[in-house]
Amino acid sequence: MTTQWLKTLGASLALTVAAGTASAETLKVVTDPSFVPFEMMDQKSGEMIGFDMEIIAEVAKRAGFDYELQTMDFNGIIPALQTGNVDIAIAGITITEEREKIVDFSDPYYDSGLRILVRKGSDVDEFSDLEGMKIGTKIGSTSYDYLMANLENDDGVTPYPGSSDMYMALMSRAVDAVFYDAPNVGYFARTKGQGKVMTVGPLYEGQQYGIALVDGSEWVDDVNQALAAMKEDGTYKAIYEKWFGPMPDDM
Repeated sequence: MTTQWLKTLGASLALTVAAGTASAETLKVVTDPSFVPFEMMDQKSGEMIGFDMEIIAEVAKRAGFDYELQTMDFNGIIPALQTGNVDIAIAGITITEEREKIVDFSDPYYDSGLRILVRKGSDVDEFSDLEGMKIGTKIGSTSYDYLMANLENDDGVTPYPGSSDMYMALMSRAVDAVFYDAPNVGYFARTKGQGKVMTVGPLYEGQQYGIALVDGSEWVDDVNQALAAMKEDGTYKAIYEKWFGPMPDDM
């Protein structure tokens, strides 16, 4: 892809995004501002950037809606959809049976899982080593649910409101490990935590992320068609590789 194409794509990430027609409906889209590299605040522009932000901008353009972007803590996103305060959410949201009972999901757009992050030199090698340890995770996340369901001694599990909080806790030795979504954990290990932390063990609980919509939303089919077209014409691949590097053949 050309540099100009990427600049054009990035320019579409304003808080109110035009979908191409004057009569397009404006939807309320919400995200969590701390799930890097899926969504994060650009300190220079003051706008949200990231993989999810480019995905929703392209989906909106193809599906035919404008949107206003809001941010909130992750644990408030599903309740906001339930009450109808927002129309759509994109924030690395794992598709689960429990969530599907109360909101609609698009087709999966990203394959993920859960991963352990520890300080360099840690003796932790796998999930069973976390028994009795102090573990940081995120409030309202599937990683928190997994810890509570699979640890016999979960007294040391501490849920944090944002991913930066749990990483700070790990670096300051307030917790012994972090257990959270693999792409976010890996991104921290490659950037701010480089040389200080490491990921260990396999991926746990293979997961798929979906765009969440209000239960009964009329936009589900349009969103799915947009995602499918993006994968077909190479747009998804270009966005993926901008944020994560070479895309696996099976995606």
